[in-house]
Amino acid sequence: MRKSKFFKILTGVALSTLILAACNSEDAGKKADKDPSDVEVVFIPKMTGNAFFESGNDGAQEMAEKIGFNVKYDGAPEGTVANQVQIINSAVNSGADAIAISSVSSDGLNQALQKALDAGIKVVTWDSDVDPKYRSVYINQGTPDILGAMLVDMAAGQLDNPDDAQKVAWFYSSPTVPDQNSWVDYANKYMKEKYPKWEVVTTQFGEGNEQKSLQVGESILDTYQDIDVIICPDSTALPAMAQAAQNKGLNKNDVIITGFASPNSMRQYIENDTIENHGLWDVKDQGALAVYIAYHLALGNELKVGDVLDVPELGEVKVEPNTVQGYDYEAEDSGIIVLPERIVFTKENTQEFNF
Repeated sequence: MRKSKFFKILTGVALSTLILAACNSEDAGKKADKDPSDVEVVFIPKMTGNAFFESGNDGAQEMAEKIGFNVKYDGAPEGTVANQVQIINSAVNSGADAIAISSVSSDGLNQALQKALDAGIKVVTWDSDVDPKYRSVYINQGTPDILGAMLVDMAAGQLDNPDDAQKVAWFYSSPTVPDQNSWVDYANKYMKEKYPKWEVVTTQFGEGNEQKSLQVGESILDTYQDIDVIICPDSTALPAMAQAAQNKGLNKNDVIITGFASPNSMRQYIENDTIENHGLWDVKDQGALAVYIAYHLALGNELKVGDVLDVPELGEVKVEPNTVQGYDYEAEDSGIIVLPERIVFTKENTQEFNF
């Protein structure tokens, strides 16, 4: 009797497994045959209303229009974990095929992203990453060593004697945002090695809020009146810092201000000599690449570490292992695509760019 009962249980389990496998196979086939016009990618910025993220969305929408899929731009004015969790949950509930997100936290979105993955949604990150266990590909503007060194070098290049002692301030969005903190961590190491006389006297945060960032910028100038260099690897902090300097009648000869922001948001400060330079990458290309990779995966295609993909309008990209970002986590289906170049904007070239 026991033997017969056990056989029946096994038979039932085996039958259920076969049915489930058949269903999964059928679902996979449906996804692989999905018409591009039916694919929806939800493109999520850290926050809306910011020139950097709006430019990324411009690139995303242009790519979607060229290829023929759909991109929904979905964000909130304030970049918080709670807001991004709500947006991810909304994407799950609406039946989106993929999301491409610039995360405000390295681990605060884990539960929401797992829910998305369980629902069959492909997860791509851009600009700011999450725990690599919870996404397929990170569209990375540059590794911490590339961008950290770039921040320091943009400041040093403006000094007559960069080997002399300098008082330096860091000013960016928050102590938890993963991308900016990784750049600053490397930059501080690079600074100690290359310019050991430089001293970081303060690190301040504007929380991605324009008004607060302006107030913080003015506070830095009031509190540290002998500050030499202020580095702002944040697209809200940098224009706010430049505006604070301008409000106090200061220019590039009084204090060096540099960092990362879009050229459209900084052009006036370059042209009126408040700042001499700042940097970025082509965020329109980054947005375009992020949604194309998300779309490619949503069609049922695989993308593994080491693969090379030809992306319309952008050319060939390669999926690198997570170790290029310093991560320990390695998996065949989890990797990083690094943008090929970054740009330093000056008075000589800023008019050549529109994003």
